[in-house]
Amino acid sequence: MLVTDRPRLLFVSPRFLFPMNEGGKIRTGKTLQHMKGGVFDITLASPAPIDHTRFTTDIDAACDRFLPWAATPTSIVRKLVALLDAVPVSVATDRSAAGSNVVRDALLQRPDIVVVDFPHAAVLMPAPIPGASLLFTHNVEAEIYERHAATAAGLRRLVWRDQARKMQRFERQAVHAVGRVVAVSRRDAKALGERYDLADVDAIDTGVDLAFFAFNEAERPGAVEPDGGRIVFTGVMDSPANIDGVTFFMNEIWPLVIARRPAAEAVIVGRNPQPVLREAARARRLNWTFTGFVDDIRPYVAAADVSIIPLRVGSGTRIKAFESMAMGRPVVATTIGIEGLDISPDAHYLRADTPAEFAAAILRLLDDEALRARLRQAARARMDAHFGWDRIARQFEAVCVRTIDAAAH
Repeated sequence: MLVTDRPRLLFVSPRFLFPMNEGGKIRTGKTLQHMKGGVFDITLASPAPIDHTRFTTDIDAACDRFLPWAATPTSIVRKLVALLDAVPVSVATDRSAAGSNVVRDALLQRPDIVVVDFPHAAVLMPAPIPGASLLFTHNVEAEIYERHAATAAGLRRLVWRDQARKMQRFERQAVHAVGRVVAVSRRDAKALGERYDLADVDAIDTGVDLAFFAFNEAERPGAVEPDGGRIVFTGVMDSPANIDGVTFFMNEIWPLVIARRPAAEAVIVGRNPQPVLREAARARRLNWTFTGFVDDIRPYVAAADVSIIPLRVGSGTRIKAFESMAMGRPVVATTIGIEGLDISPDAHYLRADTPAEFAAAILRLLDDEALRARLRQAARARMDAHFGWDRIARQFEAVCVRTIDAAAH
């Protein structure tokens, strides 16, 4: 048994957290980094690439020890085969005999609490999990699939409906297999409780790195050129939710924007932009740039006049909203794009759901320098007051302590 004077926390994640370039990885990685050296002695167990030692500094900043297993590439063939599985594809492809063995050995050390990161990690866990346990759920997973089914057509709709049913069943089992569930917003906590008959679900806030995403009063000053304006979207572009959102923006919102501002440009920042989107922009001669993977999104966000989140599917909370707000970029988002975040429309961002509303909100911001200034100041002040990662880590730490206390009584 490991010897330490602090309670021992075993954190099991179904994904390697580094680099922290996706919402879930950022949330988990930053929370662990700000918990490190605090109440708990932290062991992180997760899959890892062969060259994971190049992330040693990041790993050491997030945990006291790291227990890796070899990550298994998820090929198209593997995903197609997984469609026939009893669990959703995203869960089936997280199965790993090596991972289960690493977790089993770690549990033999009798940690004081086990944290399961995402319901997907439940496929790596024994049933029941011994001792105090907690599920850190970043989304209402079944809701994501249901929303995809609602916006899809034909065979794709049938596939999404089938996956939604499987996720509903799997997620229910996962949330009832642990002692406590923590969600990333009060909205998600309520939704999980109602959907899965949970008496009590804890909620923590979404955070943002306030020092890294620094506010610069001098960025993008003054009026936007009359016919132009730069719009930015950030997010991994192999995510179905982001693909759908950008497609929606290109096909239904962008024509309304350039009707008024023909020299406007859009910059889509994120890895693996789909060829079909690139080709559509090129064929229509749109003033769009797809950056692909970038080491640092900040220069692209700082150079924009408006940051957009035109999402129609998804669940959980979008960290990209807080990153733009922290940097002082005014945000236009759909209801789903801003869902669960403790901020107010018109005070901290503009909310718009229909194409006409979304385009009008963008144009309003491009036309109104005073409105942009008011939103950017108010949003950054809100970030400073409530959403630093140290504050979020203390919230999560407190839930873990309560979970241990409840298991002991």
